[in-house]
Formats: sequence, C-alpha cells, structure tokens
Amino acid sequence: MKKILLAGMCAVMAAVTLASCSGGNKNDIWDWESEPKAEGRGVTLNVYNWGEYISDGSEGSLDVNAAFTHITGIDVNYKMFDTNESMYALISAGAADYDVIIPSDYMIGKMANEGLLAELNFDNIPNFKYIDPQFRNMSYDPENKYTVPYLWGTVCIFYNKTMVDEADLDQGWDLLWNEKYSGNILMFDNQRDAFAIALKKLGYSMNTTNKAELDEAAAELKKQKPLLQGYVMDQIYDKMGNDEAALGPYYAGDASIMATENENIGFLIPEEGTNKFVDAMCIPKSSEHKAEAEEYINFMCRTEIALANADFVCYATPHTEAKKLLDPEISENPIYYPSNEVLDKAELFIAYPDEINKYMDSLWMDLKK
Repeated sequence: MKKILLAGMCAVMAAVTLASCSGGNKNDIWDWESEPKAEGRGVTLNVYNWGEYISDGSEGSLDVNAAFTHITGIDVNYKMFDTNESMYALISAGAADYDVIIPSDYMIGKMANEGLLAELNFDNIPNFKYIDPQFRNMSYDPENKYTVPYLWGTVCIFYNKTMVDEADLDQGWDLLWNEKYSGNILMFDNQRDAFAIALKKLGYSMNTTNKAELDEAAAELKKQKPLLQGYVMDQIYDKMGNDEAALGPYYAGDASIMATENENIGFLIPEEGTNKFVDAMCIPKSSEHKAEAEEYINFMCRTEIALANADFVCYATPHTEAKKLLDPEISENPIYYPSNEVLDKAELFIAYPDEINKYMDSLWMDLKK
C-alpha cells in the first residue's frame, strides 16, 4: 500500500490508499458452522447497536449474531440506532427493553449517573482480559463497573479531491466554514459532535462547561449553516460516494467504506485536535437477561469475534490479540490507528451535567429551527 503522510501548520492529513476492511472470507477467521450447534434456550437477547457496526455475514464476512446463537442457543433480536441521543431517549423513557446496548463514552457517563446501567459481573466476562489496559477505567467509567470497550476511533474531515483545492487542506476545522465550498459542505446532525468541532475551531475544549464559550460555538454554527448542503449522519456515505458533496466531518473508521465507494475521497485530522471516542458494551438496569447479556459481551470479546468486527467495520479495536491479527495495512494506517502525537491532542467526551446538556439542547434546537 502506498502511504503519504502530509503535515502542515494547521492540518495532519493521511492521504492513503486504503485497504478494504470488509469482504474477508468468514472461514479465514473462524468456521463457526462446523462447531456443534447448541440447543435453543428459549431466551432472546435484545441488542441495540449503531448502524453498520457489526460483522453481519454480508460480503463473505462472519455473521457474529448467527454464530452466537449457534454456539450458545440464545437468539438475538438486533436493532440499530443512529445517534446516542435517540438511543438514550428510548432507554430512559422505558419505551423498549434492551439487554445489551453500545453507547459512546459521554452517553455512558450520563446513563451511569442516572442509574440506567447495571453493574457487570466480570466473572461472566473472562475475555475482558484481552482489553488493552489503556481502555479500562476510563473517565466515563472510572471504576470500570458498567462497560467493556467495543471499538474506538477519531473524527476526521472527509473531502473530495476533485472538488477541494489541495492548498486549502491546511485550514484545519476552518475548512468546514470556507465559503468557496458553499452548498457542498456537510455537518454532523447531532449537537455534541457539531458543538465539539465549533469549540475546537475557536480554540476551546470540546468539553467546556462555560456557557459563554458554548454561545460562541453556537454563533459559529449559525455562521456555517448558510454554507451547508445539510446536516447528516449515515447519509454522508451516499453524499460523498456519489460526488454530491465536497467535504464533511465523520468517524475515521468509515474511511474504507467511503474510499471503496469513491476513490477521490481523502481524509485529514486537523492539527488543532479532534475527538477520540470509545463505544462500549453495557447492560441496561432494566434487562431481564443479565447473565445471558454478559455471555453475549464475553462472546464479543473472543479473539475471533473481535477480529471479525474490527476487520468488517474498520474502526479501531481495543482488543490486544485481535489487533495483532489485523492486516498491517489497517493496523498501521494513521487514519484508523493515529500516532501518539495526534492522540495527545484528541479529547474524549465527558458526560455533561444536566444543566449544560439542557443548555446545549436549547442552543441546538434554536440553530436547527
């Protein structure tokens, strides 16, 4: 693979030819169908995860949920969400019964503070031993009572090489406010990510609780709004893949998918710093199948399964043994596994106090109206 690492005063870029993270034959990882099939146990686990965020059997990949049912006899009802906020709204309202959920760091902290998560019995999760110590006892779960890390990554800017001038790539987060690309800029359709970018553009922490700084960030987002083609989440795949937009921020793990759809897509991590996020497996306190949910989490931490998920999804894995088995074109790629220099400038979101959450919500609703 050809790697070109470009650095400027305001940007750290990875202009790379990306190896595909999906499409490997399932038997290359684990031929689970050759294993003895367990008898059904009359239990169905309700699992709630992000969209496109598990090896699901497509493109010749390993079907994680089917393998779990085959090996354990426990059925899986698998549903997907598109934002932490939509997931939280459902769980906190008691509108659905889920046994395993996979939120992001700051939302985990919020849910733990509100008593929505069950403490894990790690005796039922022996494969936790494979989780890299740097991903344990993190700020959102300092005593590691509630979580097992699933995947992690950073936020970067995706851009179309045929639509964005190379000379502009050193502008950092300011690039998303460049009037030259008016009508061709995309922005996150969730307040935490959007405010984080505006705050970092202004030189503030992504975790500020200073209302005056949040007001400044809201003002920046209002300046940006007339330049936008739209606010998006997973819609960015089609927009960037079909040359319908010039640039937008998104999660670095999706670089392979975007590059597969359109070879003209490049990626950069702004020099000012970015968000480092961790998505982790949790059990809602309302779960009626806690032991089986812990069995599912332990299964997800099997080396074969962690490898299959990291290989298919392309987000970075905290699983030490799975990372060793990844294609070096992935594990050594600075978009998926950034350097310590980049990570030293990255911030992990904290759980905001209710007052700040409500304040940011009001600013966001005012922006979106």
